[in-house]
Amino acid sequence: MRLHLITVGEPKLAYARAGWDEYEKRLRRYHKVQVTRVTGKTQALESEAVRRAAGRAPLVLLDPRGRQFTSEGLSAYLDAQGVAGVGELAFAIGGPDGHTDELRAGAHLLWGLGQLTLPHDLAMVVLAEALYRASTISAGEPYHRG
Repeated sequence: MRLHLITVGEPKLAYARAGWDEYEKRLRRYHKVQVTRVTGKTQALESEAVRRAAGRAPLVLLDPRGRQFTSEGLSAYLDAQGVAGVGELAFAIGGPDGHTDELRAGAHLLWGLGQLTLPHDLAMVVLAEALYRASTISAGEPYHRG
């Protein structure tokens, strides 16, 4: 399955850049990965750029109001999408103000990483690591031992 990771901007802090690069590289062992960085001067322009970047792919928005997964649950979700014939999923992290109500309303899924507010850079690393962890669970590999 293709995983399209859409972010507003890119990691700015060194730790986040290193983490993103590492988990994106690892994730490519299991999926075709596309990364799109979008920009916009307003929340509305950012959300429109995310929508355009996702194209026809089901859009999973990272949003604190969204469904929370365990690592095993995320693995099962990805597997179910693959079995259902979904060839691509687009995952999007919004800017400082998040996504517009309109974009959220049209999303395939809202995914909450937890109730904490995370800095943008850290959320990007958590997204990439969570997808990698879920992929290793699906593959029956020992990375996840919890």
